[in-house]
Amino acid sequence: MDDDAGLLRAPDSQHHAMDRLIDSDKAKEFLTLIKESERIVLTCHVRPDGDAIGSTLAFWHLLRQLGKDATVVVPDKAPQTLSFLPGFKDIAVYTCHARYCENTVAAADMIVFCDFNTPSRQDSLAPVIQSAPCRKVLVDHHQEPAQFTDLTFSFPDMSSTCELVFRLIAAMGLYGDVSRDCATCLLTGIVTDTRNFSVNCKHHDLYEILMRLLEKDVDKERIVREALNTRSYWSLRLEAYAISEKMRIFQNHRCSLITLDRNDLENYHYERGDTEGLVNRPLEIKGVVYSIFMREDADCVKVSARSIDGFPVSEICKDLFNGGGHIQAAGGEFYGSLDECRDLLIEAMPRYDKYLKKDQRAGAEGIPSASTQTS
Repeated sequence: MDDDAGLLRAPDSQHHAMDRLIDSDKAKEFLTLIKESERIVLTCHVRPDGDAIGSTLAFWHLLRQLGKDATVVVPDKAPQTLSFLPGFKDIAVYTCHARYCENTVAAADMIVFCDFNTPSRQDSLAPVIQSAPCRKVLVDHHQEPAQFTDLTFSFPDMSSTCELVFRLIAAMGLYGDVSRDCATCLLTGIVTDTRNFSVNCKHHDLYEILMRLLEKDVDKERIVREALNTRSYWSLRLEAYAISEKMRIFQNHRCSLITLDRNDLENYHYERGDTEGLVNRPLEIKGVVYSIFMREDADCVKVSARSIDGFPVSEICKDLFNGGGHIQAAGGEFYGSLDECRDLLIEAMPRYDKYLKKDQRAGAEGIPSASTQTS
């Protein structure tokens, strides 16, 4: 398509969001940085998900198409559910190949940060990346980004970093250089962060982005099957156990809480990624407004939170668990026991009732109280 800047332009005279969201001068600056760089590193957050891997690999395919020496360097392994993505086997994992990653980062002309808003989200890789003397660019959709790069593209109201990457590619006039592999990675990030276009779809032209990616011959059905609907036997068993035995419903607060300790995880042969999406399941219960999932790790308790109808779980994660994120999708960490983490949340629940809408407070037919659930 010749007129990349015209992608997603409204058919009428009204100015379209695409024309306003990406600053053209900043897009040109990024394009200049790409042209001036030969060795480029793409990186993302620890425990990478579909959007993190999708956005870094999408940039990787694009830059290779442009003749650049590009490398994806991630803090730790991505879940095997994403192994279908083209380029997955070429990802350099810091916990597996530290020396190679360190040398690659040290030699880079530019580093592009995808899908995280602060260096701490890279865990042990953070000092390596931050000490690199090269130019740095942030492309992210999380709230309140730290100022740690030379150029920042931050849009918290976008569905995913992959949506932002697509818009940025179009703004730089590089849509014609998007290959099928690049498009597959972009759509994977969008599909996983929107749960197949069911949440976080604020901009209606997201569906036009879908159309543009499908024009690249992307197999959307395979992406949904592999990234969302394929799991291991033990992962399914663990989810069934978590919902039937470990889910508590707090009727007065319209909250669901699931906790899994290390014994639970060991009993069901837990592997990284096995609890992906578990926090969303209680939201299927009529009357539940927000869902919290706590998983006991070796050094802390990992907290994930999701909600509906604008309930700000990001405030809970920020206040209680040293975290944050999006209004309806957030997370954090608690350094203490699982029991202490759970009790902290339960004691704080009344403080967040003020965010419930009037009709949400009015009634919740069919929701049992916490006392009827297994603790």
